[in-house]
Amino acid sequence: MVRPHLPLNALRAFEAAARHLSFTRAAIELCVTQTAISHQVKLLEERLGTALFRRLPRGLMITDEGLALLPTLRDAFDRMADILERFEDGHLQEVLTVGAVGTFAIGWLLPRLSVFQERYPFIDLRLSTNNNRVDIAAEGLDYAIRFGNGAWHDTDAEELFFAPLSALCIPAIARQLASPHDIAHQTLLRSYRTDEWPEWFVEAGVPIPRIKGIVFDSSVPMVEAALQGEGVALAPPLMFQRHLSSGTLVQPFPMTVSKGCYWLTRLKSRPVTDAMASFADWLKDEAAGMPSPRVKN
Repeated sequence: MVRPHLPLNALRAFEAAARHLSFTRAAIELCVTQTAISHQVKLLEERLGTALFRRLPRGLMITDEGLALLPTLRDAFDRMADILERFEDGHLQEVLTVGAVGTFAIGWLLPRLSVFQERYPFIDLRLSTNNNRVDIAAEGLDYAIRFGNGAWHDTDAEELFFAPLSALCIPAIARQLASPHDIAHQTLLRSYRTDEWPEWFVEAGVPIPRIKGIVFDSSVPMVEAALQGEGVALAPPLMFQRHLSSGTLVQPFPMTVSKGCYWLTRLKSRPVTDAMASFADWLKDEAAGMPSPRVKN
C-alpha cells in the first residue's frame, strides 16, 4: 500500500495554531507570516475534507475533528524531536535509564561516571535515585541497582559486591568510645531495617541495649546526621570512603555485619540493548576490583 504524502508543513502549522489558538502566535513561533499559517491550515482542511477550527472575531476555536487529530499529531512531533535531539556528531545517542540506591549512587557510582561517559559518549545515561524501594516497570527503568539478597520477582539479578555495615561517627564521638560497650550509650542512628544494630552488638559481643534514635530511609542522610555529630550511624564504610579518607568520619571498631550486597537488576522480560550491555560490562568490571567480604549474618 502506497501511503499518501504527508503535508508536514500544514500539520506543523495546525499543531502550533491549536496550541496557541491563534494563527498570529503560531506564525511567531514558526518564524513565518500569519498568512502562511492560515494558508497551510486551509490546505490541510481541504485535504481532510473537514474544518479544524472555527474562526472567531478574537482567535480560534478548535473543532471536534481538530481535537481528535491534535493528540496524535503532538505525540508524533514530540517523538521526532526526541530522536533528532539524540543525534550528536553524526551518531544516535542511545538512552539508558538506571535507578540506583541513593547510597550506592552517591558513594560509589558518581565518582566513576566520568570514566563511563568518556568510554561510551553516545550513551545518554539517565540516573535516578531511590531508597531501595523501586518498581522497574512502573518507572520505565532499564536497570535498577539494589541492595539485598538478589531475590526479586520476575527479575534477573547479577551480584556486584558486598558492602558490610559498621559503626561510623565523627572523631569527637570516637574519642569517647574506649570499647564497643560505649556505643550503647550513644544515640544510634538507624535505618528502617530494625535488625541491623542488634546484629552488630551481637557481633561485638555486647548485650543489646534499648535502641532509640532517628530512623532514616537511606544511609546518605543517616551519615550526614553522623557528620553533624547527631550520633553513631550503622552504614557501609565502602560507600563513604571520601569522608573516611579525609578524617571527617571514623570507623571506631572493625566489627561489621552484612545484610546483603548490591545487585544489578532488570526485568527478565526486558531485552538487553547495546547500551544496557555496555553499562553492565563496565559496571561489573569496576565492581570486580572491590573487596567482597563475606561476613557473618
